[in-house]
Amino acid sequence: MATKVKSIDGLMRHLRDTHNIDIKGSIQKQKLRNIGYYHGYKGYRYFKTPNNQFLYTDFNQVLAVNEFDMELKALFYPKIMFIETAIKNYTLEVILDCIGTDSFNDVYSKLLTHYNSFPIASKDYKFELKQRLELQNKIYSSLSRNYNTKLVIQHYYHQDRNVPIWAIFEVITLGEFGKFIHCLNQNTRKLISTSIGLNQGYDTDSKLTESIIYLLRDLRNAVAHNDIIFDTRFKTGQVKKTLVHALSNDCKVQDINFNTITDYVILISFILKQLGVSKTEISKMISDFDNLKEEFRQKIPYNIYSKIIHTDTNNKLLELRNYIKS
Repeated sequence: MATKVKSIDGLMRHLRDTHNIDIKGSIQKQKLRNIGYYHGYKGYRYFKTPNNQFLYTDFNQVLAVNEFDMELKALFYPKIMFIETAIKNYTLEVILDCIGTDSFNDVYSKLLTHYNSFPIASKDYKFELKQRLELQNKIYSSLSRNYNTKLVIQHYYHQDRNVPIWAIFEVITLGEFGKFIHCLNQNTRKLISTSIGLNQGYDTDSKLTESIIYLLRDLRNAVAHNDIIFDTRFKTGQVKKTLVHALSNDCKVQDINFNTITDYVILISFILKQLGVSKTEISKMISDFDNLKEEFRQKIPYNIYSKIIHTDTNNKLLELRNYIKS
């Protein structure tokens, strides 16, 4: 039997009577309509999992968390887009230098050969070969999906020519790009890692680039789809330990685990520095994040704030600033 839906006034009464949240008046009514009860309040009422709910007492506290979340998305999105474009370009440089052609068929046959690192017909060989085949299917699906909207794809198909690797990079998702990096042979992955400037002492298997891409993929997708990011609920899978160790060693920041949004500030700042972005620009992003969290602190009770922003945050940001200045 379908559940009877509540009107906006009924939802306000529900918040007051059931959740003990003070909400009243036309202004808060309009704001509830704007953020949405189901997408907004129900998403912002907990930290990471629904059984870890915040003890809100006033609707303005919910709005403060929503505002903080939206401002984080605005801060991160252009940086992630810049990083995605840059790493794709670094990868293209390595690929073109390795094989001297932009043919995807040549890239596929000569460089996307990680499966050959394992004995033929072994479990790992079959798994990695399947990954390679899935990547090929995803790329062709992406080309088909973008045919009507991307003129560069139409240009090559209309001339009955294969789409070059650089054009493929323009249409594949960040997740598909991560799989592309995964399927490259180790020598090519190492060249990319070195080109980006990653610490080779922590990248003996040449998988740090892939790990970084997948971490950023989760954040980028959450931002792009307007999902909640303040508590890192978007994170999928385990973070590679060697990446954590590399960040801690290079940035001199301890206790990185990506369970708080602060650690993503550290990761983004680190990559931007490796990509040659100016100290001034990176420092501004860190200061913008610092200002956001301080403004947020003034709007909500400490018991809510301390769940989202951990007590070691200021020390992490201090160490990060020192690293960026070095």
